[in-house]
Amino acid sequence: MSSTPVPPQGQSTLHAVQVVGRGSSGSGAHVRSLTAGLVARGVHVTVCAPYAAEHAYDFTGAGACFAPAAARTDPAAVAALRTACAGADLVHAHGLRAAVRASLALGGRRTPLVVTWHTRAHAEGARAHLVRLMERRAARAAAVVLGTSSELVDRARRRGARDARFAPVAVPAPGPRPIVVIDDQDDGSRDKLRVELGAADRPLLLTVGRLEASQGHATLLDAARAWRSLEPPPLLAIAGEGPERAALQQRIDAEDLPVRLLGRRKDVPVLLTAADVAVLPSRWESRALFAQEALRTGVPLVATAVGGVPELVGDAAELVPYGDAAALADAVHGLLGDSGRRLRLAAEGRAQAATWPTEDDTVAQVLSVYDEFTER
Repeated sequence: MSSTPVPPQGQSTLHAVQVVGRGSSGSGAHVRSLTAGLVARGVHVTVCAPYAAEHAYDFTGAGACFAPAAARTDPAAVAALRTACAGADLVHAHGLRAAVRASLALGGRRTPLVVTWHTRAHAEGARAHLVRLMERRAARAAAVVLGTSSELVDRARRRGARDARFAPVAVPAPGPRPIVVIDDQDDGSRDKLRVELGAADRPLLLTVGRLEASQGHATLLDAARAWRSLEPPPLLAIAGEGPERAALQQRIDAEDLPVRLLGRRKDVPVLLTAADVAVLPSRWESRALFAQEALRTGVPLVATAVGGVPELVGDAAELVPYGDAAALADAVHGLLGDSGRRLRLAAEGRAQAATWPTEDDTVAQVLSVYDEFTER
């Protein structure tokens, strides 16, 4: 990343505090990338996050000072966050809950609060009302809300944001990795991984996500019933952990579905090199990290047409309605039977990925927002 000179002696650098919750794969990676870019440009960065998030993303390794902050809104947690924010020129909260905690910690201070909404919470009944109240508080407390999709920007405006802007974040670009080849011409590593996963002589489908209801795994299992009739039946590999694991495994066993739960994996880019098709069945996504990885790798993607997914992937993926198992099954079946279409989507995916903002673009945009509000 490019850097700017450290300010001359006697001039203070900008001090920005990043407030993070538990850190989803997308927001945690973004804050790590953003921290490294800001530090390179002479900004003093403090990251307030739970120890687990620091362990997962190593914010200090990116040049930040780390202040442990529990992802709670009790008085002790808010007081600790208030102390960490003392003297900051600007506070940047990532996610709804982090934004609410930051607004409580800042209280009557005039420190500008920037909020990035990476996703939205799913809730029903009384909890849905609570989520709306939290969104309203976060939106109205912020000097500006940065939404990672157009839908989130509109949502922030409906919740009373004074200023809401589209700010598509970039996640770290992948390092060198094997090019996916949808034929028999590879170096053998792809075949070896497929053997390890149990897909040596049949197509391999891959999805990655937390095992919870909103991720659409129940619809995937419905589609897997239809895939059993294919010859050979494709294997669906699901990477991730969560509260739905036991129920999903029980159903896989009871219905004898061609599905394998892989648990939490840190080698998703490598898994993608072995996959024939990537599947994203979520109820809602903004800039799904898995979709970005699939397109960058050149793996054909079937995804639900929800949230920010259509504007993220453009025409470089097959889009289906959320919850429509038949449409999902048909889309996957059609790709498996059309190698030409898979090759075209692979090329279109890489081309689409090349249009996304880089890490430098993202840091420059955020820093311009910081400058705007600290100068005021």
